[in-house]
Amino acid sequence: MNQINPYGYVRNCWYVAGLSKEFEKEKLTGQKIAGRRMVIWRDKDGEMTALDDRCAHKRFPLSQGRLMPDGSLECAYHGICYNTAGKCTKIPAQEDLAIPPQARVHHFPVIEQDGLVWVWPGDAERCNDRKPPRAPEIVDDAWETIDSGAMVVPANSLLLIENLLDITHFYPLHDGNIGDYENSRLPVELEEGEIDGNMYLKNIRMAENYKQPPYLVDWFEHEIVDRLHTHCLIGPAFTRVEMHNAPPGQLGTDAERGYVLMHTHTPIDERSHVWYWIVNCKADHMSKGDPTMSTCKRVASMFPDVVAEDRWALEKQQEMLEIPDEGYSELFLRTDKALRRARHIFVTMMREEMKAAAAE
Repeated sequence: MNQINPYGYVRNCWYVAGLSKEFEKEKLTGQKIAGRRMVIWRDKDGEMTALDDRCAHKRFPLSQGRLMPDGSLECAYHGICYNTAGKCTKIPAQEDLAIPPQARVHHFPVIEQDGLVWVWPGDAERCNDRKPPRAPEIVDDAWETIDSGAMVVPANSLLLIENLLDITHFYPLHDGNIGDYENSRLPVELEEGEIDGNMYLKNIRMAENYKQPPYLVDWFEHEIVDRLHTHCLIGPAFTRVEMHNAPPGQLGTDAERGYVLMHTHTPIDERSHVWYWIVNCKADHMSKGDPTMSTCKRVASMFPDVVAEDRWALEKQQEMLEIPDEGYSELFLRTDKALRRARHIFVTMMREEMKAAAAE
C-alpha cells in the first residue's frame, strides 16, 4: 500500500472556524478550511450557516455577495440566490423557467458551542460520528478568558500538534521564559482513549519540589512547586493544556494556581493553518509579577513571546518538509510516543477518507 504523507490534513473532523464573538449578524466571511472554500455567516436570528463559496453558475465567490431581506444569499455576479441549505431560490436571468435541480451549492454542517464555531468540511453524512470537543471554561463566569485572535501560520497543522504534544522542547526553545533544562528530564506518561467519538492523546508530566522557570513564577506566584502538567490532543483540531502548580504537598488546595490553555489548529491546506490560543484562569487569581493584574491578563500579555518562538520553529520545519528526504532518517526519542501515535492516527483517518472517495 502506498505511504501517505502524515503532513496532509483530515477532512472528516470538526474544525474551529472562529470564535462566536467574531461572527457578527448578517456579515459574510470567506474561509478555506481543509482545502474547502466556504462562505460562513450568522443570520439575523443568530443561526450559523456555512456553504461552498463558489456560485453554481460561474464559480464566483459567494462571500463577495450580499444577504437579502428574506435571508437568502445573492451572488454579486448574476444575482443568483441561495437559501441556508444551499438550494437556489432565484435566477434573475430566467425567472420564467423552473430552477434546475443542480442549481445548488454544498452545505457544511455547523455547530456552535462554548463560544466556538465548528465546521465539518468532510463527508456531511459522517458528521455525527463525533462531536466537537468541549471548552466549558470559555463561557463560565468563574473563569477569565483571553484569546489570541486568528493567527495564520505558514506550516502544516500537524507540526503545531507535534509541538504541543512535545514539551521537551521547552528547553532550549523556551529557555528563560516557560522552560529550563530540568524540564527536559521530567518523566512523561501517555494516556489515550476516546471522547465523544474523538481519539485523544494525553501527555502527563508530574514534578515534585520543582523550581519554576521565570514566567511561571510571575504568573502563578510559587517558585518551588509540585506541578501537574498535561497536554491533551482531542481529535485533529483541538489541544487542551492544563497546568496545576502549588507549594509542595498542596496540589488540590486553595494554594493551587494554574491555567487551562486551549489551542485550536485548523488546516487551510497542506502548508498553512489557523491557530488560536485561548488562556483561561480562575477569575479571582492575581499574578505575582504585577499584583494589580489578573493572572489571565498577565499570561495573555506575556504568552506571545512564547508563541513567537514556536512559530519560528514551525516555519523552519515547514521549509525542511519541502526538501526531498533523499536518505534522511528521522530520529525518535522515548518522549515522542504521543507524536508517533498522532501521526499513525492521522494516516489511518486519511487512508479511510481516500478509500471512501475511491469507492464513490
